[in-house]
Amino acid sequence: METKTKDLWVLIETKEDGSAKNVGIELLTPGRELADRQGGALVAVVVGSHTDAAVAEANAHGADRIIVLDSEEYQKFTTDAYTAALYYLVEKYGPTSMLIGATVNGRDMAPRLSSRLKTGLTADCTGVDIDAESGNIIWTRPTFGGNLMACIICPESRPQMGTIRPGVFKKNAECAGHAEIVREEFHMAAADIRTQIREVISEAAGELVDLEGADIIVSGGRGVGSAEGFQCIRELADVLGATVGASRAAVDNGWISHAHQVGQTGKTVGPKLYIACGISGAIQHLAGMSSSDVIVAINKDPDAPIFGVANYGIVGDLMEIVPALTAEIKKMRG
Repeated sequence: METKTKDLWVLIETKEDGSAKNVGIELLTPGRELADRQGGALVAVVVGSHTDAAVAEANAHGADRIIVLDSEEYQKFTTDAYTAALYYLVEKYGPTSMLIGATVNGRDMAPRLSSRLKTGLTADCTGVDIDAESGNIIWTRPTFGGNLMACIICPESRPQMGTIRPGVFKKNAECAGHAEIVREEFHMAAADIRTQIREVISEAAGELVDLEGADIIVSGGRGVGSAEGFQCIRELADVLGATVGASRAAVDNGWISHAHQVGQTGKTVGPKLYIACGISGAIQHLAGMSSSDVIVAINKDPDAPIFGVANYGIVGDLMEIVPALTAEIKKMRG
C-alpha cells in the first residue's frame, strides 16, 4: 500500500452502546510517543454505532485527529464489514502504522486486514518501540512459551501493523482535547456480510470475570494447594472489592477456571493493586502483571522470583497470612 502520511493510527473498539473499550484508549499512550517520534499525527479510528462517547474519550486522551465511521451496521462486530471498512479508510489516508487491541475482535479482523493490504502483522505484542533512523516500529512479543521476547520489524511494507494485549499500557491523563473530527461513510450490502455473531457468552464457570478492567486483583497460585484453598483468596477479594486471579499452575490443576488466568497464556493486567498469593513468579506470569501499580507478594520461599517485582513482600504461609489480612481489613472497615 502507498504511504501517504507519517500518521499513526489506533483503532478504538466500541461496545454495542457506542462507548469505547479500554484497550483502544490505552493504546493512545504508546501511540502518542510513536507518532511524535515518527513525525506524524496520532489518529484515533472509531468504528461503531452512536459513537459520541467513544469519540469524546479518544479526544480526552490525546488524539490529534479522530476518524469516525458511525452507522447502525457497525453496532455489532462482523469480520466482513469491519475489515472492508478499515481497508477503505487505510487505502484513502495511507497511514504508516496501526495499533489494534489483541481482543477477540482484533485478533479476528487484523490478519484479514493485513492480508488484504499485503503487509505484515505482528500479533499479541506486549511492547512497542521505534527505530528513529529507519522509522520501523519494533514490535515485542513473547515466544517459546514466554521464555524469550522476540523483537520484530516490518521494513518492506506499510502500514506496519500489530495487535497489542489489553492492560499492557496505562491510559494517558485526561486533557481538554482539541482533536479534528473527520466523519466518513462506508456501507456494505447485507448480502456481502457472510458471518455474524449470533450470541456472546460473557460468563465462564458461572461468574463474570473482568480481570482487565479490575482495579484490585487477588491471585492464587500453586501454593494455594487445592480448589478449596481458593476460598481464602475469594474472601480477601470480597472484602477488598477485588477480582480473583490465578496463575497457570492453579488453572492447569483444575482448581479454578481459565477465565481467571493472568499471564502469558491468560490475561495481561495492570490494576492499581495486585496481591499474589502462593505464586512463585515464573516469567510467563510476570509478563502478565508486572505493570501493576502496586504488587504485594505472599510466598513461603524467600527466593521466589515474584519478590523481585513486588513493592511489598511477606514471607510465610498464605493459609495463615491471607485469613489474618482479611480479618484485619474487616476490622478496619467496620
